[in-house]
Formats: sequence, structure tokens, C-alpha cells
Amino acid sequence: MGSVAGDAVRLSYPPARRDDSVVDTYHGTQIPDPYRWLEDPDSEETKEFVEKQADLAESVLAGCGDREGLRREVTRLFDHPRHGAPFRRGNKYFHFHNSGLQAQNVLYVQDGLDAEAQVLLDPNTLSKDGTVALSTYSISNDGKYFAYGLSESGSDWVTIRVMRIADRQPTSDKLSWVKFSSISWTHDGKGFFYGRYPAPGVGLDAGTETNINLNQQIYYHVMGSDQSEDILCWKDPENPKYSFGASVTEDGKYIILGTYDGCDPVNKLYYCEISSLPQGIEGFKETKQMLPFVKLIDNFDAQYQVVANDGDEFTFVTNKNAPKNKLVRVNIKNPEVWTDVISEHERDVLESVDAVNGNQLVVCYMSDVKHTLQIRDLITGNLLHQLPLEIGSVSEISCRREDKEVFIGFTSFLSPGITYRCNLTSTVPEMKVFREISVPGFDRTGFEVKQIFVPSKDGTKIPMFIMLKKDIELDGSHPTLLYGYGGFNISITPSFSVSRLVLCKNLGSIVCIANIRGGGEYGEEWHKAGALAKKQNCFDDFIACAEQLISAGYTSNKKICIEGGSNGGLLVSACINQRPDLFGCALAHVGVMDMLRFHKFTIGHAWTTDYGCSDKEDEFGWLIKYSPLHNVRRPWEQSFVENSQYPATMLLTADHDDRVVPLHSLKLLATLQYVLCTSTEDSPQTNPIIGRIDRKSGHGPGRPTKKMIDEAADRYSFMAKMLGTTWTE
Repeated sequence: MGSVAGDAVRLSYPPARRDDSVVDTYHGTQIPDPYRWLEDPDSEETKEFVEKQADLAESVLAGCGDREGLRREVTRLFDHPRHGAPFRRGNKYFHFHNSGLQAQNVLYVQDGLDAEAQVLLDPNTLSKDGTVALSTYSISNDGKYFAYGLSESGSDWVTIRVMRIADRQPTSDKLSWVKFSSISWTHDGKGFFYGRYPAPGVGLDAGTETNINLNQQIYYHVMGSDQSEDILCWKDPENPKYSFGASVTEDGKYIILGTYDGCDPVNKLYYCEISSLPQGIEGFKETKQMLPFVKLIDNFDAQYQVVANDGDEFTFVTNKNAPKNKLVRVNIKNPEVWTDVISEHERDVLESVDAVNGNQLVVCYMSDVKHTLQIRDLITGNLLHQLPLEIGSVSEISCRREDKEVFIGFTSFLSPGITYRCNLTSTVPEMKVFREISVPGFDRTGFEVKQIFVPSKDGTKIPMFIMLKKDIELDGSHPTLLYGYGGFNISITPSFSVSRLVLCKNLGSIVCIANIRGGGEYGEEWHKAGALAKKQNCFDDFIACAEQLISAGYTSNKKICIEGGSNGGLLVSACINQRPDLFGCALAHVGVMDMLRFHKFTIGHAWTTDYGCSDKEDEFGWLIKYSPLHNVRRPWEQSFVENSQYPATMLLTADHDDRVVPLHSLKLLATLQYVLCTSTEDSPQTNPIIGRIDRKSGHGPGRPTKKMIDEAADRYSFMAKMLGTTWTE
């Protein structure tokens, strides 16, 4: 390994105080937490720790020779125009566009698809460094008003403002302390529903606090009024951890209220008929009563998502007795009789259903982690047309029931993006390319993508995509990036990545995506097989994929870098604890590292549906076995052979990550450096353990382009040096 590690240069790690007096007792088991002080982001001691770790990381990265080459090439390939699919509201069309290196995408408006596009909102004008991002938005049904939520420095906190579309002028409306919320207008254009939390405290740098998020409430905001006058529509103080979403049906007649307990794909579903309110929604301002929602589904047995309604006849996508999802219909005034419109497929997952062109449906299935598209009849569910699609992912479907056409966004590992325009008025719908994104200087013919199926420890076949240069020799010599997630029913489908392309093109790397259990790739059973008591399956799957890459001759253990973010950061950290001998490098982004205390901070309590909670004895038993923070061991004292040390490791976090708060990565960083390096003389641990701690940045969403490029250059130049790869133009 031509690396810091290979040269056996031990880093000098900054000392971090251990407070051995902090010990918690979980169900009779004592668990020390010597770095509890790092949970306070505002303490001078924590700030000093962060500063010293940032200096250490920079000293290592400054010695990574490919850092500037990576930054230059990723910047060059990133600099190409990108479009989102257009969508129609009122008599206008809207779409997002980025000219190439703009920090944030810009929203444009047009009178018609062939008319001149004009800027509606350019978030790049809202901050000097591009760290103010558009995080949610909604256009009123008549196309007159644009309500939009802005977040700062990557925080999940959002402030909603409103603009008149005709003259681009802001209104006086401003709504604060909004989080995990959509915006849904009533059809009269008088106002909209949104969700907010109680303000966490005055004078906070929003996004750096760790306070738990409880008691979300649904409000209706009347245009032109102060937020203090907003109408409280729903709250549930007896269940402070519940979250809510309110939306108005496409016909404008009903308000649908979804209630969620954690992150599982299950929800309660209530409705309120707007015409049944004698004084309308505004009448509830005086009465101080909540809206009279009718309970259609009052348990957490399954998920229900509205697709369309004709009066009281509602069509839903649900996983009720259908882990791969199905389409059902019910009269909400007579809810005893539910009929299947599209039955559950035996193999493929019903990913999404959108109503269009009156009584038609655009139906997206996932088959072995690849999307397929169909047009079906809304009333009967019958298949009308199969739409042609190459192997890849449907990134967006843009249509409403009144539209006679649908816009479809498509991407894949080797396709930066195509927007198709599909006219549904002709006998056979035509898929025409509306816009195609091209990357100057990128020739896809030099690369190939294959999908293999890897037997895991228990024999389950795990799909894995492999992207590599054509005609590569399988001699075990190639640096390899293995990426995974495996949680929360989230599927990792094919997508285009400039930075991964540069790894293949200039660093001779192979890039692999492992679709391990815990995700949604094969429906709810696949998700449940990697959650709660079965979480270890995720790590076994990922390890099996790494071992397969070695045995098939793609790479060797010293040449594999594993990467993942959030739940994937947990994955990477658990795997280096369990198999430090199997990897040459590890990149763990914004990971959940303290599995005993995650539920105490911001929205962490919502993840107990996937992980469990240390407050319960049996669940503590699952968590303590794999919690990254609590399972750092010296490999040279275990049964591992050859070069018994941890791989070169970079933990990445950010000061405004209020989703997975930075304390997770900071405590693990201190623990790794202490156990493996500073607590023993002449430690065999010469591979560096560093932390990249970004400023004015969060969990990921809304990150400006330059920050994304800088981070890619840092982490992949670290990987390149640790795996001993050489740059080729």
C-alpha cells in the first residue's frame, strides 16, 4: 500500500479527555460513556476537539496527491446543464435548472413549453456561499402563489415564505420552525396546510442544537396573516413522538391527514370534507377546536397513500397483506368493502402509481432493482401499455390527473438523465425525448455495468451492481469502492455520479452498489429482514459482497474501500468493527454510531422502528452487539491475522446536521483513536483514523455544489492514497 499506512507513519492524535465517571446502567449492565461531554456542541471543550480533529484531517488530506486532480476533474465533469421534468400548475409550466456549477438549482416558469423560461426563484441570490437551499415548495392550484420553504446551512429547520408569481413579489407571509413538512394549498388559494414544532429556544443557531423533536402540529395558514394567527388543525399531545402530514385531494374536496409513528411504512389515515365545515376552515380560528377529521384507518397495521378519488370513492396504494404493495379502492363513507384494483405482484415491488389523463394510471414497478413503467386503467387496473425503458431508474414522474401527458425523468449509472414526454391521447402512447442531459467529454461506451447476485451468510441472494471499465482483467489488483445503505425501506437504485465516474475513469477503480437487506428493493419483507433483531443481516450481506468481489478476482482486501451515509455510516462502522481485516479503507458519512442513545436527540426517536430502543431490555440486547461506539476492539488482540489493524478510516460529519447529530461521529472518532492508537505504546494501528467535519453544512440535502465537489475530492483522494492507486489522465 503506497500510503501513510504503508509507510507505517503513526499519526499524532490530539488527546481527548476521558471521563470514566460517566457510566450508565442498562437492565443491569454497566456501560461507560467516557466521551459524553462531546454531546454538548456548544462547550468550549467540544469546539477545541473539533478544531484539532479538523487540523489533523487537513494535514492528512494535504498529503493526498490526487486531491487537486480529483477536484479539477470532478468540477470539469460537473459543469454541464441539468434540467428537471416540467410540471404544470394553472396555465403555467415550471421546471428546475442548473447551468452546471451553480450552488443550488434555479426554479423557472413558462407560459408554455415553447415559451421563454423566466426565473421564479434563484436560491443562489439568497446567500453568498450557496448554503441557503429550497427544501420544500407548493404552487397554488390557480398558479398565482408560490409557497416555498428555505433551509440554512443544511439544517432540517425550514422557514416558509410566499411569492406572487405574476410580479415575482414576496408577500408578508413568513412561517418559522417548520420541519419534516409538506405545503398543501386549499383550492380557493386562501391558504395552505403545513406542519411545525414548538420553537426549541430563542437565540439558537438553528441546526446545531440536539434537542429532541416532539409535538409536531398541523396548522392552516391564511394568506396575509401573521403566523401567530394560524389555525391549529391537529395535534396529539398524548403521543408527542407522532408526526403528521396534511394534504388536499386533487379535486380540492377533502383534507387527508396521515399520522406516522417512526419511519416504518405504516400510517393512520383520517379525512375531513371541506364542504362539511359550515364556516369553512377559517371558522375554526374562533372556536379553537381542531378540524373534525373522520377516522378511516386508526391503527398502524399498514401504509395507505392516496392515488385518486372520485367523490367518496378513493384509490390507495397499500401494503396491507401485500408486502410488495397493491392498489385498492374503497368508498370512505362505506369503508367495510375494500376491493383490489391491482393485486400484489409475486416478484416485483409496486413503487408508485400516478393518476393521469382522466382515468389512466402511470404505474412504476421495481424488478431486481430496475424500474419498469406501465399505463393502466384506473377503474379496472387492466394493463393498457408497457412503456419502453432501458435499464435504470425512474427519477421523477410529473403529471396530474387532468393532464393529457406525463413527463418521466430517467437516470442510470451511465446516463446522466433523460426527460421523456409521453402523450397519452394517441392510441399507443409515444415516449419522446424531451430533454437529455449530456456531460461533455464523457463517453459511456468505455464502461459497462453488470448486476450479480451474491449468496449471503444465510444463503439469501443479494443483488450488487458493478460499474467498471470495459475489458478489465480480473486479477485482483483493482481498487474497489463498495457502497451500501440497507435500512428504512429505502432502495438504492441506479443513478449517475460524476465523482464515481472519475474513480473508474482516472483511478482505475471498480464501483459497486450492494442492495443489502433493510432496504426496500424487494418490498417490506426485505426491509424487515434487515431491521430490529435482524439488523446483523445487513452487515453479513455487505461483508459477503466484499468477499465475493475478492474471490471473483475484482480486487483484494487491501484494495477495498467501503462507503455509506447515515444508516449506511452505521453499516460501514459496524463492518470495520466486525471485519477489520477485510477492508483497506472506510468512509462513513453522518452515521448513527451510538445505538444506545440515538433516540434522545432531534428526530432520532423515529428510528426506533428500524433499530429498536435501549430502554427495552431485549432491544438493548440487539443493539449492544453491533453499536459501532461500543464494539471497537484491537484486532491484534483478537483472532484476526496479517496486518491486524483497522482500515484507514474517515468519519464525515457536519456542524448543522440536525438529523444524525455530529456527536455520533465525534464520540466514535475519539473512541477509535483512543482504543487503537493512543492508549497503547507501539500500536500496530498505523492506518490513519480521521474525521472530516464540515462547517455550515448538514445531513446532505441542500448542500451546495462546491461543497459536494470538495467533499468528493477529499474522501476519494484519501481512498486513492490508502489503496495505493495512481492517477491516469
